[in-house]
Amino acid sequence: MPHPKAGPLVLGTRGSPLALAQAEEAARRLRDAHGALRDADALRIEVVRTTGDRVTEGPLADLGGKGLFTKELDDALLDGRIDFAVHSLKDVPTFLPRSIVIAAVLPREDPRDALFTRGPTSLRDLPRGAVVGTVSLRRAAQVKAMRPDLEIAVLRGNVHTRIDKLAAGAVDATLLAVAGLKRLGIAHRATSVLQPDELLPAVGQGAVAVTCRADDAGIMALLAPLDDPATTIRVAAERTMLAILDGTCRTPIAGLATFSGDGALTLKGLVAKPDGSKTVRAEDTGTGDDPIGLGRRVGEMLLRDAGPGFLDGWR
Repeated sequence: MPHPKAGPLVLGTRGSPLALAQAEEAARRLRDAHGALRDADALRIEVVRTTGDRVTEGPLADLGGKGLFTKELDDALLDGRIDFAVHSLKDVPTFLPRSIVIAAVLPREDPRDALFTRGPTSLRDLPRGAVVGTVSLRRAAQVKAMRPDLEIAVLRGNVHTRIDKLAAGAVDATLLAVAGLKRLGIAHRATSVLQPDELLPAVGQGAVAVTCRADDAGIMALLAPLDDPATTIRVAAERTMLAILDGTCRTPIAGLATFSGDGALTLKGLVAKPDGSKTVRAEDTGTGDDPIGLGRRVGEMLLRDAGPGFLDGWR
C-alpha cells in the first residue's frame, strides 16, 4: 500500500526494556507486511515518558491507575507527534478516549503469571508470613485468598528491577507476566509458572495493542495486517467483561478467554475483595462470532453473584 504520510512514520512507546521489545516486534511485523517500510528512514521509534515511568513509588491505584502508562502516549497521538502507539494491552484503560482506537492486536504470548522466589517452588510452599511483592491488586487479592498468612508489599519497577529487588531480599517472592519474560528472553529465570486455575491472569495479559487516531484511515489500513483475529476475539470478550464490571486499576478483576479444539470460546472471570477475603468466579462458553455477548454474560454473572455493594468503595 502507498505510504500514508510524508516523512517517516513514528511509532510511540514507553522506554522500559519490555516496552521497547514490544515496539521492535511491532516495527518488525510492519516492515514484513510493507516492503516500503524497510528503508532505514521510513519508520522510527519515539520514546514517550509516561507518568507511570516518572512516579515509581506507591500503589498504581493511588496514583491514577492504568492511565498512568498511556496518557502521555495518547496526548502524543492527538497532537501528531506520533502516528501510532504500542502498549501492553493490560495497561490500556477499559474506556479509551473517543478519538483513539485499538487498530490492531498482535498475536498473544503466554498469558500466565510466573512466580519468582529465593527458594520455594510454589506459593503454597512459601513460609508462613513471607512477603510477596507486587503492585497488582489482582495478584495480591488472589494470593491472599490462597494464603491469608502471607504479607503483601508494594513492589514497583520494570521487570529487571523487580527481580533485582527480590534477589536483594526486599521481598520473599514476586509475580511477573510470562509474556514479558519471554519477550525479554529471561523466562528461564522464573521459579515456576502458575496455571490460570491457581492465579487467573489480568484481562489482556500477554497481548500487545497498537493504537492510533480514530480518524486516520491511512494509518489504520497500514496497521491492519498486524492484527491477529484470534487474539482480538479473545481480548474483546475479556475487555467487555471488564467494562460491564466498570473495572479500573482499583478493582481486583481477572479474566481469560480461550479457544478449544472445536472452536468454542470459553471465558473465565474473577472479581475479588482487595484483601482476598472474598472472591467470585464465573465461566461461560460461546463462539468466536460473539465475543461481546460472551463477555457481557460473564460480567453480569459476576455482578449478580458478588451481590450489591461488592465493588463499592474501590471502583
